[in-house]
Amino acid sequence: MKILRSLVLIGLLASPLRAGEAGDLVFADRGPWDLPQGPLVWTLHQTGPRTQGFAPLGEGRISLARSTQTADGQPVLELTEETPGVQRRIGPFPVSGGDPALTFFLETITRDMAALTGGSPFYIRNRLKDALFRGGELRPEGDATTAVFAPFKDDKNSGRMAGFDTLELRFTLDDPKRPIRRMLAETGPLAGGRPAYHSEMVLK
Repeated sequence: MKILRSLVLIGLLASPLRAGEAGDLVFADRGPWDLPQGPLVWTLHQTGPRTQGFAPLGEGRISLARSTQTADGQPVLELTEETPGVQRRIGPFPVSGGDPALTFFLETITRDMAALTGGSPFYIRNRLKDALFRGGELRPEGDATTAVFAPFKDDKNSGRMAGFDTLELRFTLDDPKRPIRRMLAETGPLAGGRPAYHSEMVLK
C-alpha cells in the first residue's frame, strides 16, 4: 500500500497543468493501452553508491501488461519489476489513464534521491513536477526527439543535495502516442567522492 500511495502522488504529475512543449511531449496521452502484441518491456539499468538505505538495482526489466484481476472483471494495467533483489507487481493502473512506466521511473528517482541525500521526498517530488511542467528543452536526435530537464539546477538547496543538483533527466520520444523509448536520470559524481547515480529504462 505504501508503494501505491507514492505512485498515486507522483501520478498527479499527469494532471492537466499549463506545460512547456517538452513537458507536453513527455506527458502526452498514450492511452488507452491495448497492448495487442503482448506486454511492453523496458530493460532497466541502475548504478550508484551502495549506502545505508540505498542499493542500486543493477540490471533488470520492467514490463507493462493488461490484467483482469479486479472484482468487476474489467481490464487494468499492471507493472512487473524484476531485478536481482526485487521481484514485485505494481498496480493496478487504469487502461485509459497515464503512463505507468513513466510514473514508476519518476517515483524511483524520488525515492532514490531521498535515500541518498536525506532530503524530503515531498520537496523532491514537487521540484520534479515544477521542472517537468515548466522547464526543459527539446533536442532532435536522428528520427527521435529528446526532452531534457535539469530539475535542481540553481536550486536554493543545492548545497544540501550531495551532488544531485547536477541531476539531468532525458526522455527519448517519437510519436507522442507511442511509449517513451528511453528514460534516463543521471548525475555527476556525488558528494564525498561517491559514484554518480544512473538510472535508465530502454524500451525493447
